[in-house]
Amino acid sequence: MTSDSAVLDDRYGRRRPGRRLLLIGVSVAFFVVFGGWLAWVMWDSSTPEVESDLLAWEVVDDHSVTARVDVRLRDRNVEATCKLRAYAEDHTNVGELSFAVPGPDFDEDGPIEVTIRTERMATSVERIGCTTPTQKRPR
Repeated sequence: MTSDSAVLDDRYGRRRPGRRLLLIGVSVAFFVVFGGWLAWVMWDSSTPEVESDLLAWEVVDDHSVTARVDVRLRDRNVEATCKLRAYAEDHTNVGELSFAVPGPDFDEDGPIEVTIRTERMATSVERIGCTTPTQKRPR
């Protein structure tokens, strides 16, 4: 007579005990690598090299607008480039200005005031954002 387990092994085959352990190990390794990558992406996205905010803007005349921009650098040695855009009443782009924020010479205590030359009267100013050589997404 044969035992029940021998009959079942003949009918369905025997599982190798190491296969389940290998699957658990590969799964844990995958989740550790994925979790590390996710933590790195979250940290890198939450600590940009440069951030900016448009504080105020004022129409000076038909061909110029002044804007005050607050720029925050993570490291004073980083050189950033910021971009602003001026729009007319009909929402057409009438002026654009890219300006460099000098790294070591930049005084973080106050906002930067710049003048945008326009083709005609501007009614609004948009902050596109600031970038660095390693941070391509404007912020």
